[in-house]
Amino acid sequence: MPFMLHAVPCLSDNYAYLIHDPASGATAVIDVPEAAPVQQALAAQGWNLTDILITHHHDDHIAGVQELRAATGARVWGARADAHRLPPLDHALAEGDSVTVGQETGHVLDVSGHTVGHIAFHFPDSKLAFTADSLMALGCGRLFEGTAQQMWDSLTKLMDLPDDTVICSGHDYIKGNAAFALSVDGDNPDLAARITRSGADRNDGLPMAIAPLSLELATNPFLRATDPGMKASLGMPQASDVDTFAHLRALKDKF
Repeated sequence: MPFMLHAVPCLSDNYAYLIHDPASGATAVIDVPEAAPVQQALAAQGWNLTDILITHHHDDHIAGVQELRAATGARVWGARADAHRLPPLDHALAEGDSVTVGQETGHVLDVSGHTVGHIAFHFPDSKLAFTADSLMALGCGRLFEGTAQQMWDSLTKLMDLPDDTVICSGHDYIKGNAAFALSVDGDNPDLAARITRSGADRNDGLPMAIAPLSLELATNPFLRATDPGMKASLGMPQASDVDTFAHLRALKDKF
């Protein structure tokens, strides 16, 4: 039986995510920008937290971890490479390692770029991937620590997941990301349809940080760095994929 997924808005534009295994009762949270909204969501659902999964060290993803651990006794999982910047870990992880939540096993991916040591969690049985600030809805994270090559390698890993994987990212940046996407890919009918639909989804209260990978592949300009039409529109018809991505990221940084 797949996980039950519950998105928890935090701070001004962050999301934490609860995943619940109905068979075992196990519940994990991915990232804890602040503890109180997560605790309120757990109480509302009647779930007991067993695990805390951390993607990277930025404060808006870990500030509530210690408080939540103290309140619940949950085990904390995070990147071994980032352990010196994370709350104390019960399980230190690297790419290729596994995470068990209830009866389901997730896979750890190194998605460095936004930070060095950023990881993502892919749960194939539930078709969920938690990508935080690597692959984002209609965007990707700014390169604060890593290189364009590192981020492109990370995005390539995520692009290789099954198309029906649901990407759960760390922020609702959809408005700014959509404006930038239109500026570089304005003739893309899939993008226009997505932006129209996202307005209705927001009005319905749906989280803007969640989208199927198939939709990101069709509309996210950073993933479309492989597309000859995108390269031509940027005046870079012979550019490599990573150089096209780096150019797009530089354009977004100044947008």
